Amino acid sequence: MSKTDHLDYDYLIIGSGFGGSVSALRLAEKGYRVCVLEQGRRWTPENLPSTNWKFWDYLWQPVLSFRGFLSLRLFRHVMILHGNAVGGGSITYAQTLLVPPTSVWAEGSWAGISDWHAEMPAHYERAKEMLGVTVNKRPAAADAKLKEMADAMGVGGSFYYTDVGVFFGKEGDDPGTEYPDPYFKGDGPARNSCIGCGGCMVGCRYNAKNTLDKNYLYLAEKRGVTVCAETKVIDVRPLNDCADGADGYVVSTVPTFSRWKPKVRHITAGKVIFSASSLGSQALLFSLRDSGSLPNISVSLGKRVRTNAESILGVRYPGSQEDMSKGVAIGSGIYIDQHTHVEAVRYADGSNLLSSLLTTLTAGRQGASRPLYWLLAFIRLLLTRPITAIRSVLPYRFSRETVIFLVMQALEGHLDMRWTRPWYWPFKKTLSTHGAPIPTFIPAANEFTRKAAAATGGVGMSSLSEIFFNVPMTAHCMGGCNMASSAEDGVIDAKHRVFNYRNLYVIDGSVIAANLGVNPSLTITALAERAMSFIPDKH
Repeated sequence: MSKTDHLDYDYLIIGSGFGGSVSALRLAEKGYRVCVLEQGRRWTPENLPSTNWKFWDYLWQPVLSFRGFLSLRLFRHVMILHGNAVGGGSITYAQTLLVPPTSVWAEGSWAGISDWHAEMPAHYERAKEMLGVTVNKRPAAADAKLKEMADAMGVGGSFYYTDVGVFFGKEGDDPGTEYPDPYFKGDGPARNSCIGCGGCMVGCRYNAKNTLDKNYLYLAEKRGVTVCAETKVIDVRPLNDCADGADGYVVSTVPTFSRWKPKVRHITAGKVIFSASSLGSQALLFSLRDSGSLPNISVSLGKRVRTNAESILGVRYPGSQEDMSKGVAIGSGIYIDQHTHVEAVRYADGSNLLSSLLTTLTAGRQGASRPLYWLLAFIRLLLTRPITAIRSVLPYRFSRETVIFLVMQALEGHLDMRWTRPWYWPFKKTLSTHGAPIPTFIPAANEFTRKAAAATGGVGMSSLSEIFFNVPMTAHCMGGCNMASSAEDGVIDAKHRVFNYRNLYVIDGSVIAANLGVNPSLTITALAERAMSFIPDKH
């Protein structure tokens, strides 16, 4: 009999994103009893929002009864977009799965603590196989437009179609054709080929996007893993007053959407894995350290949080008859210099809510003067192209007329997170950002957008948050529970074990110790595969 058999589970995983779902499947295969706790909802084609104008089913803000899967968090230094759902961010992400440059392993606190160049290729390959990575086979108008822009700017040679986790079916078959499981020798669900609707980030309604509930998590549940949706963790405490967690843990939960005196449930487990995303794991660990449940969490918690040095720009073509909404969410990309990576992003026709986050392209200096530069830019556009200017700021047809640019840089830069009481709500502590400001626009990307818009007859767009709040917007928050050689430099060791505790792990985007310069989902998956390789079979 195992020493944990008297407990409810061998492993309890907090969060069902890329780290949690990988861990759940691999642990189940090794014979462990596993439970996954997820505060978000379980989504199906029947309950997914048909458009992001149904913001109550698209945005995540439980206190306002918004029960969607996309959270927008505005901090002093940055606006962060992230997902909450069974399947984590895979429900709302653009399924772009890229390997970062090898230079990232020589940067940050994880440099030198493992032989990354020897280890990671095999884990990336396994992650690609599980996520069904393939080259985009539904190129569309937005991709052609990005290629046209790249050629005009002299960087056409860097253009590529993205590697994505989408099922495209057999060449020659009609889009939307149903196939028996094409990935796992019949062990997975039946799939339908992509129809190129552009709705990936509103939740795929056509069974083509390779979300985690169709691979890792699906297979984990078939192997007996328990997934508890709409369940929020409020405490993790060592059992039997054993300070280092050697005897296991008791995890306390409440229903996510309960309002009045929610019923607390207690679950015991031999080992606990935090996989609640960078923001989620940081917030929970800060709370547990502050409350005394896990007082010995490293003082490095919250340090060196990274955002891929991102900026969100775009070019709109008001009145255009070309439909920029078709294709996959991110279908192509280019490099405008050795550090700066630009991807073409789209939303499905009618999903125009995010038009409220973009406005007329604005250069100038970051800071208090930027709104003045914006006003001058808009007046100039209004005087020279009045009808175009008015159409460019209206939500109507936004997704059909706009190529959004996701700009990322693989350059060093970070923030720190702290656990403080905000001035506007001193009754409860929450995460807050500290440190030097992140640049609110990338000059090279701004200049590319200006010239590309001029060359193709469009109107350049900037992020409102950059102009009026002096903060950039990112969908890729990483770090905060960094991997390092000691507790002085990080929160976990090279095998994802939390310093100063036994049987406690962090496996998600919070462990990443460098700006990747590409979408991080594949790297998180590969790191989780690597972490699971260190866990022996139960028997």
